[in-house]
Amino acid sequence: MQKPNYIPLAILLVISLVAVFMPAVPTQIVTEGISAGDTAWMLVATALVLLMTPGLAYFYGGMVNNKNVISTMLQSFVAMGVISILWVVVGFSLAFGSSIGGFVGNPMDHFMFKGVLDGKPWSLAASIPLVVFAFFQLKFAVITPALVTGSMAERINFRSYVLFMILFSLFVYAPLAHMTWHPEGILFKLGVLDFAGGTVVHMSAGWAALAGALYLKRRKSHLEASYFPPANIPFVLLGTGLLWFGWFGFNAGSAVAASPLAASAFATTNTAAASAGLAWVLFDAAKGKKVSALGFCIGAVVGLVAITPAAGFVTIPTAIFIGTIGAIISNYVAHLRSKSTLDDTLDVFPCHGVGGMVGMVMTGIFASKGINSAVVDEGLAFGQTKLFITHMIALVGVSVFAFVMSYALLKVTDLILPLRVTEEDEKSGLDVSQHDEFLIEA
Repeated sequence: MQKPNYIPLAILLVISLVAVFMPAVPTQIVTEGISAGDTAWMLVATALVLLMTPGLAYFYGGMVNNKNVISTMLQSFVAMGVISILWVVVGFSLAFGSSIGGFVGNPMDHFMFKGVLDGKPWSLAASIPLVVFAFFQLKFAVITPALVTGSMAERINFRSYVLFMILFSLFVYAPLAHMTWHPEGILFKLGVLDFAGGTVVHMSAGWAALAGALYLKRRKSHLEASYFPPANIPFVLLGTGLLWFGWFGFNAGSAVAASPLAASAFATTNTAAASAGLAWVLFDAAKGKKVSALGFCIGAVVGLVAITPAAGFVTIPTAIFIGTIGAIISNYVAHLRSKSTLDDTLDVFPCHGVGGMVGMVMTGIFASKGINSAVVDEGLAFGQTKLFITHMIALVGVSVFAFVMSYALLKVTDLILPLRVTEEDEKSGLDVSQHDEFLIEA
């Protein structure tokens, strides 16, 4: 029995009371210029992106040992609750409010979603209601901290994780979203292209995952070189299918319209996932390994990660190259990680961090005006260097920001609530020690 803690409930009750006094009742809902077709597609895309978080839960849950399946899956599911409330209260304002120095949005612009129901559409999504855009972006904010959990699986205190997730969303994710996707954001104004979140989502999660693995140090089983097989490979297959399906909303939805650009992003997404899944298992086979379900699933997800920043800027054949190269590089980095003392439980940094960086580089090489008229400077493959150089500078800057800030937030979290579970709790498994729940084995 854990000792009572009334603070989190009190915080939620305070937020609920504030909501009663700030109900954000619309004075007049904007309908002019709104497209029914675009709105319908974006509602579907929003739902598809949300589906990715349960997909991630199955993907991660199937890969840990059987004493940590429920805790690992819950870390993804709870993000849907925590970040949804945080986004309504202040997250959306921090990401898309009026710019403060190009780094973050004004937290009071849409505090408690003020003006979102009756607000003018977002400037770069003028044909859909602002509330649809806000909730589409929410789903990105939900999955990002959930991605981080794979690196700290099997040893992180659940309450501490929730606190870190909140801090990460406020101080890492929201500023990066603002810098990259707000017209006044510093990276946006530099000309950085990130169609659907390779920088904002995957690089930030990857570097936070590396920080978490370093800060939490190694599991006892990792120190002892004990091998525990994945709890449920069919869970991983199911999770991959849900992620692949949901990613069509993630990437094609980032066109924010039912348009030819959405169709192009849809096609590049599927193509990159297919080539990456094949590249991962074929690269394994070239090293003398057997073709595995786990390998194909991990490779497909890496392909989805790598194409994300480029999805609406590159051609469909190019997506084959991006998926293939992304998978081979991530596979090699994962192999190097396995030979090191770094305990990134589910290889989040090699897959999401490295995959996101590969995608950012590939965007700088292959971005084309012919695919997207928003491309001002084309990629290196078209004889121009400005975009590529800009992306290299941004890659370094984002990496340093995401890693340093995440490490600092882990330290702050640890001072408030210990991040690492006790050795006894780790041995018994987090399902029982953190949640008093367990899998019933057949």
